Formats: sequence, C-alpha cells, structure tokens
Amino acid sequence: MLVISRDLWYNQGMKKIAFEGLESPVIEYIENLEKSLENQQTQIDRLTEMLRLAQKARFGSSSEKFRYVLDGDEQQSLFNEAEVCADENAPEPVVVEQHTRKPKRTKEELAEGLPVQEVIISIPEDERSCNICESGNLKVIGRELVRRELSIIPAQAYITETWRENLACVDCETETDEANIIKPEVPAPVVKRGLASPSSAAHVMYQKFVNAMPLYRQEKDWAGFGVKISRATLSGWIIYTANHWLMPMWEAWKAILLTSPVIHADESVVQVLKEPGKTPQSDSRMWVYCTGNVDLPPIHLFEYQPSRAGENPKAFLKDARDFYLQTDGYSGYSTVEGAVHCGCLAHARRKFNDAMPKNAPANNKARIGFEFCRKLFDLEDKFKKLTPDERLKERLKKSKKVLDEFFEWVDTVNPLAASKLVEAIVYVRRQREPLSAILLDGRIEISNNRIENAIRPFALGRRNWLFADTVAGAKASAAAYSVIETAKANGLNPYQYLLHLFTELPTVLTKTPNADLSPFFPWDDEVQKKCRLANGRTP
Repeated sequence: MLVISRDLWYNQGMKKIAFEGLESPVIEYIENLEKSLENQQTQIDRLTEMLRLAQKARFGSSSEKFRYVLDGDEQQSLFNEAEVCADENAPEPVVVEQHTRKPKRTKEELAEGLPVQEVIISIPEDERSCNICESGNLKVIGRELVRRELSIIPAQAYITETWRENLACVDCETETDEANIIKPEVPAPVVKRGLASPSSAAHVMYQKFVNAMPLYRQEKDWAGFGVKISRATLSGWIIYTANHWLMPMWEAWKAILLTSPVIHADESVVQVLKEPGKTPQSDSRMWVYCTGNVDLPPIHLFEYQPSRAGENPKAFLKDARDFYLQTDGYSGYSTVEGAVHCGCLAHARRKFNDAMPKNAPANNKARIGFEFCRKLFDLEDKFKKLTPDERLKERLKKSKKVLDEFFEWVDTVNPLAASKLVEAIVYVRRQREPLSAILLDGRIEISNNRIENAIRPFALGRRNWLFADTVAGAKASAAAYSVIETAKANGLNPYQYLLHLFTELPTVLTKTPNADLSPFFPWDDEVQKKCRLANGRTP
C-alpha cells in the first residue's frame, strides 16, 4: 500500500503523483474527504468572521470614520497596493486633523429663546427700616440678578368645555313676534364625537412617534394625570387624526416630492400582527422617500406596504420623470422607470469595514478598499459648500481619478469564498455604474445617508413599540412619521406643528375638502414663525 505524507498530500502540484498506484474508489474517497475538509474550513472561517463581527458590533466603535476604525500609526494612505506590499515597514503617513472638543454651552446659551418669568425678592413694607438710624423712609435704587434657573411645568390634564352663545335679534322679535336666533360658528373637533382635543391628540402622537413611547406606557402615564383612558382609545385617536388631517398633507407633499430631480429611497422592516393573508410573525415594509440636495424644501414621506416587492417603489414613483433615484443598491428599485439609478458609497465603505479585522495590516484587502472609500468621502467634504456645478467640476477633476483606481483595484481582487470581503467586492462590482453617477450631476450625493437619517427615528421607535397591531395602524404610523420628520427637517417643533394642524385643519377641511393646504406647509413663513424651534435650532 502506498503511504502518502501530509506534506505531499497538501501539495497540489504533487497530487497526481500521490494518487499513482491507488484504485479509483480510493481516489474518489480521498477527493471527497478533501472537499469535505475544504467545506468545513470555509464554514469555520465564516463562523469565525461572524463571531468577530458580533464582538465588533457589541464592543467596537460604531463609527465608520477612519480615525475611529484604525488607531495611531495605522492611519496611513493605502492607494498604491504595489508600493505598500513592496515595503510594509515604510508606510506613507498622512496628517490626521486634530480632534477639538466642543466647548460647553453657557447657561445663557442654553436658555436662549426661552420665555423669562421674573421673580422679585424684596423686603416687606412693614419690615423696611434702616439698620443704622432705624428710619422707615427707604426707596428702591435698583436690583441685581442673583441666579437663573430652568423651570418646567409638568403636563396636566383637564376638561375643556366649549359653549356656544346664541344671540337673538330684538328688533325682529318686536316686529314679528319671532326671534331670529344667530349662532356663532364652532370650530370642528379634531376627533368627531370623541374626547380628544388638538393638544391631547398632538401629545399622544408626539409621545409615540417622537419619544417612542408605546401606547401601553402612555395609558399608565394618563392614569398618573388622573385620567383612565385605554390604549385602544389612544390608538383610535392616532388612526382618526392621521387619516382625516395628516393624509391630505401627505398627498400634497407627494405631488411636490415627485417633481424633485433627485429622490432618495429606502425601506425598513415593520411587523403587523393582524394583516390579512399573513401570519403575525411575517415582516412587512415601511418605505421612505425624500427630496435630495435640490432647490426644494425637505420632504420625508413614509409609506406602508405589505411586502418588499419592487412594484411598491415603481407604483409610488410612477409619475416622476427624468430624475435621479439614489438607493442602497437593492435590486427591487430596478423596476422604477424613468430614473437614473445612483449608488451609495457608504454601503460599500461599511462592507469593507465589516470585512476588516482589528489592527489590519497595510496590505489587507478590506483595508485597502476602505481607504479608497475614505479618500472619496474626504474629497466630498471639501466640496460640501460648492454649488452643484462647481461640485461636479471638482469631482471630474479629482474624484474621477480615485474612482477609476478603485474600480481597477476591485477587478484584481479574488477573495476567499463566503467571506465578508466577497460581499464588499461583489457589491462594488455590481454597483459600478450607480456609484459612478456622482460624475453626472453635482446634486447627486455620494451616499444615501440622507434617507437613512430620515428612517432612523422609525427604526429607533420600533425597538420600543415593536409592531403595529393592524394595517390601519401601520398606515396611520406612516402618515404621522411623514408629518413629524418633515416638520423636523424644516426646523419646526413637531409637537407645536401637530397642535397647529389639529387646531386648524379640521375646520378648513370640513368646510372645503379640497382646500389649498399650502398655508399649512412647514416651510410657510407664518408656520415657521409659529412653530419654529427655540432659537431656530433643528431637532
């Protein structure tokens, strides 16, 4: 029997020699063992990488910025792989901008824009006497500021009774013996035949969709006010107000958004328990669309759909024409017609970051790919204050060269199967044309972070309220998030804006269902004056 040494067996060039003298069944058995070992090793490598990523997600930095990913001397330029590989001990350093901690804000800055209530501390009249001559003839010569404190009035619940005063014409009654009764117009209620007021409806919606407080916790909170109100009633308020007063705003904003030359899109999972034809454990989707970096006010629209099918964005965007659609590369968006598809370099950077081990050496493939992405983002930071035309010129002059080198390098990489690096390389290869779209128009952004920031409040809120009970609730949530996030994007206090809408819209839309809603848009001058955040701060 032929004895095969371990070294000889693993030398691929000598395998044929090792097989000489063996029968076919034995050779086949050995080859099967070899394939099994290779598969097991691939699985071990994959599981090891998954463990590393899990530890990184739990204990590592969440930022993808270069100075947080690599430390100290590891921060260096890696754009010429051949040079790096030739001399690993002599990497070219780069100058890292020193981090400057923001100064703490003063009490005056914190209190700026808040109303002031003065408290005057004085000596009572019967105690006013001079401590030297004991004279009572004292006069006020001035006052001094002793301290400034931030005060707050906790929420209170009370019943507002609206009475209508009816009037009768005395002259008509004298002449005809019949009273002509005149009744003043009463504002329409925010919830028909309900107990909700504009302030309570706005409060419930603000607590759930801004502060992520589930309705069962709000039910307990109301009990603390002395009000026993069920979560079913609170849910009914949200659904009614969203359908009657917020959806008309949503429809009006959609018509504006579809005229935007750049539209960002994304989607996230939402669970709906009582959805026809689906189990409670199945996932549905909350789709989000927003205007891009264009001469339009920021609009963020959420739309609930039961699936992730590409027909959903296709239907939503069917009336948009000749626009750029910026997404994360999900294939479902390919169904959208009339759009130039734009990619997201942040997703590519994230995939290289996930594939990069801790303290990665200079010639690590994932680190090199990450460096290319970082270089492009650094250039984009320098172009931030330029006009779209100026930004495009600078991109063609500087970014194009880096992009070309990046794609050429990606074509040379052959990573191990089933690794995180494979995902990064495949993503860039498939997204080559969309990622190059930044060279077409200066209004296109380098990443889809704009829409990811818009959808983040929904994802954070979902951790608390977990699911929607019904389809109606999911659709109401979409309308509420649309109004709240659009208000925040325009610098408004979302509670004050909701209160404004719930106070005015019921009467306006009850009188004229197809009324012009533009005076209620968050970028309207009067709305800005009334609902703007203190000191013009953005949320």
